[in-house]
Amino acid sequence: MTLPVTAERIRTDRLTLNVLSVPGTSGEPVLFVHGNVSCSAFWRSTMASLGEGFRPYAVDLRGFGGSDPEPVDASRGVRDYSDDVLALLDRLGPVHLVGWSLGGGVVMQVLRDRPAAVRSLTLVNPVPPYGFGGTTGVDGTLNSPDGVGSGGGGANPEFVRLLREGDRSDGSPLSPRSVLRATYVAPGTDLGEEEDAFVESMLSTRVGDDHYPGDFLPSDVWPNLAPGKRGVLNSIAPTNFRIDDLHEIDPKPPILWIRGDQDVIVSDTSLFDLAHLGAIGAVPGWDGTPAQPMVAQTRAVLERYGAYREVVVEGAGHGPHLDRPAEFRAALLAHLRG
Repeated sequence: MTLPVTAERIRTDRLTLNVLSVPGTSGEPVLFVHGNVSCSAFWRSTMASLGEGFRPYAVDLRGFGGSDPEPVDASRGVRDYSDDVLALLDRLGPVHLVGWSLGGGVVMQVLRDRPAAVRSLTLVNPVPPYGFGGTTGVDGTLNSPDGVGSGGGGANPEFVRLLREGDRSDGSPLSPRSVLRATYVAPGTDLGEEEDAFVESMLSTRVGDDHYPGDFLPSDVWPNLAPGKRGVLNSIAPTNFRIDDLHEIDPKPPILWIRGDQDVIVSDTSLFDLAHLGAIGAVPGWDGTPAQPMVAQTRAVLERYGAYREVVVEGAGHGPHLDRPAEFRAALLAHLRG
């Protein structure tokens, strides 16, 4: 049975956040955190069908959806986002946290900074613990001290333009709708009536140096783009974001790491990693820089943590809750109830 999902703007001591909930539910709270270029709307179906025993919530991060468009200080990594979530947890109390993509990095930071607030953690194709782009090896070694190959300069300018202009068509392979179909889910996935809502969710992203994609700096090292200190992509650049010490926290709530086997965004051969794009000839001038082993880096950090389980959903892309909802829900519920 699916239930109605409602939205409420909740004022915290940091900003006002748009939060979805399901009226009439009771039990342990579960907070869903969305990924980049999206908002809480991507969680509506999961929330509505979660089942008895849980109170689902989903939050819009700053600069997305209906939350306040406060600027992102990327020199703090994702802490502008995670501190906003912690301010919400001051209202909700300890929760089960579920983070997708960028949201995975945010909930890892919440866990790192306040482990007692987390009943359990679910990472859905999360940003790697060494940031997105600009590193090599399972230990997240920087390709260059300036983090070249990561940050705000890595976004495709045509995609940014179409996002800013509110393009709802599929006339370009770089329109938000086309990117949704090609990378958020596995090829051939029919999103049905929800597709239009997902496109609107993507278009709710604030565009600019303070939000998406962020600023960037020139570099003498290929691909000649280094991260800046403002905006979304810089918040997950390896010079600003690094969480490889989760094994040191106490207490250690259980972690579920769930990922699609056809993810092309967070992958050891990511189509969003400039080093991999250079290797396949999509970005000119490649100097031999190896691709970031994103999945291997996540696994190495979680193996040190210990209390985790990895679930690979066959036939799923970057959003297994979108293209394989039944399998995703079964894995999530087993984790929450366990």
